[in-house]
Amino acid sequence: MATISRQFKETAMQRFFFLVALASITILVMITVFLFMEGIPIFEKISIKDFVFGKYWYPTSDPPDFGIYALIVGSLSVTLISSLISIPLGVMTAIYLAEIARPGVREIVKPIVELMASLPSVVIGFFGMVVIAPFLQNVFGLATGLNLFNAALMLSFMSVPTICSISEDAIYSVPTNLKEASLALGATHLQTINRVVLPASISGISTAVILGMSRAIGETMVVLMVAGGAAMVPESLFDPVRPLPASIAAEMAEAPFRGDHYHALFATGIVLFIFTLVFNLIADFISHRYRQTGDATL
Repeated sequence: MATISRQFKETAMQRFFFLVALASITILVMITVFLFMEGIPIFEKISIKDFVFGKYWYPTSDPPDFGIYALIVGSLSVTLISSLISIPLGVMTAIYLAEIARPGVREIVKPIVELMASLPSVVIGFFGMVVIAPFLQNVFGLATGLNLFNAALMLSFMSVPTICSISEDAIYSVPTNLKEASLALGATHLQTINRVVLPASISGISTAVILGMSRAIGETMVVLMVAGGAAMVPESLFDPVRPLPASIAAEMAEAPFRGDHYHALFATGIVLFIFTLVFNLIADFISHRYRQTGDATL
């Protein structure tokens, strides 16, 4: 009887978790289908080429212009620059916490880093508007401090905790016997980190980096507040830009329901969805490839 009861409980739990997973997948599929249903109709009025590579975004003009090339460049520029700042800071901080810092320092710094990850984006955007924007404007003599660099700086501030926390967990989970074997063979601590720890944890670090980049490209409130809101291709770090999420958030409430502007914003969401999907596919590919390489090497 006890064996039958245990088997029944195991079967019930398996089915419960299966239903939970199925519900999550179903909701995601429904959201994706809705996004494409509302975005595709705009391509009856404009070609995909003109939509993606069009230089002008004037949805309320007569006739309207629905070119999102400047918005795409703005999103990619902000994400790239924020990644150049956040990835080295996040990964090096993770290495320090996992391999170099004393236990007392780690117990203090790690919760602070994780607490930074929970800061509301509107607070970070407000900080960028009130503190960073006037500082950039005064130091560099700019017309406005709300620009590409300000947005990238704030996004990197948001991405560092995510990259650091996940990378630190991946580095900290490297088996101790691997590090001890390296040290026993005469390698220094720095050589052990470089030749053993990082290759063994590269899949987790790459996942952390992609998650940080995904958060940067999909963030709405920060870029809406500090990027400047100009739908133009930036020519310098200090030009105002308008990334894809900012345009959707700023205009959706004013777009006539089921009108061309409405469908164009959903089509913009499709482009953003594709970028995020590509980032996740790259993360999965890198994680799988380096996990195999690391296993074979070790």
